[in-house]
Amino acid sequence: MQLVIGVICMSMIANLQYGWTLFVTPIEEKYHWGRAAIQVAFTIFVVTETWLVPVEGWFVDKFGPRIVVLIGGALCGIAWAINSVADSLALLYLGAAIGGIGAGGVYGTCVGNALKWFPDRRGLAAGLTAAGFGAGSAVTVVPIANMIHSSGYEATFLYFGIGQGAIVFLLAWFLAEPKHGQVPEVKKSGIAQSRESYTPMQMVKTPVFWVMYLMFTMVAAGGLMATAQLGPIAKDFHLDGVPVSIMGLTLPALTFALSIDRVLNGLTRPFFGWVSDNIGRENTMFIAFAIEAVGIMALNQWGHNPVAFVILTGLVFFAWGEIYSLFPACCGDTFGSKFATTNAGLLYTAKGTASLVVPFANVAVASTGSWQAVFFFAAAVNAIAAFLALFVLKPMRARQMSATEQPSKLVVEHAK
Repeated sequence: MQLVIGVICMSMIANLQYGWTLFVTPIEEKYHWGRAAIQVAFTIFVVTETWLVPVEGWFVDKFGPRIVVLIGGALCGIAWAINSVADSLALLYLGAAIGGIGAGGVYGTCVGNALKWFPDRRGLAAGLTAAGFGAGSAVTVVPIANMIHSSGYEATFLYFGIGQGAIVFLLAWFLAEPKHGQVPEVKKSGIAQSRESYTPMQMVKTPVFWVMYLMFTMVAAGGLMATAQLGPIAKDFHLDGVPVSIMGLTLPALTFALSIDRVLNGLTRPFFGWVSDNIGRENTMFIAFAIEAVGIMALNQWGHNPVAFVILTGLVFFAWGEIYSLFPACCGDTFGSKFATTNAGLLYTAKGTASLVVPFANVAVASTGSWQAVFFFAAAVNAIAAFLALFVLKPMRARQMSATEQPSKLVVEHAK
């Protein structure tokens, strides 16, 4: 029940990030503030959503998940209500900040709760929970796009905001963290897990944490560019309204791409989480990040074709979304369960750091007249992260696990 509640709550906050691209062009057409200025709101949202998660995680670890998600759901509804009446950039930015705080509270709580309830299947549990955030917006992409077209983006912000916030608020009352004896003991696992629970301060003093943080930032930067810029990319490629037919279904290219991307971005999280439970976190990271680099380069090469655009953006999102299951699971394995919500929240701030580069994508396109530099950058950082996973993170984690087990071995030897 805890897992299902987490997935539904995540689905309800997904549009705050993944539905944003549908609103950028209508806002620009009404106020002419410029894409770069409007996309600053997206960066503010992601920064507040991520960088405050450790604080929210501390509240969860101390007071339980219910109160944090209650407040988070209310803030998410308020944020989109503000967006519906925002007639200045300052008001738009305020809505983004409030939405980010609310979404971060819900996101960090639900993922942290999954890590605590399922220590024996962290990859799959975190993946299923994060899938709600990735795929949750898939069923609402078409209704949101249609409502923007028929009733305007203002009414869409208002009604979807109130509905999504209310559902999170109601479900929050049923959330609870596991009590002693309610979760299975991990006696035997193919995944190396720390016997110690690191406090947040202990964790940030380890080199392993900062390598993970760097990798998370690099991969998230490329994916966030695609998330925030997919609408403008389709418009610049002259594909946004072009009808595309795949497997008997016909939709405008952008709407089709957004729908498929959301589904694949959700499916990839439990899929790669399950894979990592079986073959290891770093091995899975290498495979996924390498696929992402290839997918981005293919999108740059063949993305002007409507069908290729839909398929390749799906591949890019499939190879990107898994970071939200792999990194929390890896963090839980490395630093223990006791402070899992706060620790995973600290690592999650890497997404906020990555969001700082999103507006620069518009600047690069404005100065070069092409998305090529953006695609090359995104592909390069994914390729680098893939090699870091296998050749840097993997041996570093192995050494740290060995070091934490060494004292207990010495005690046994001394007893003998």
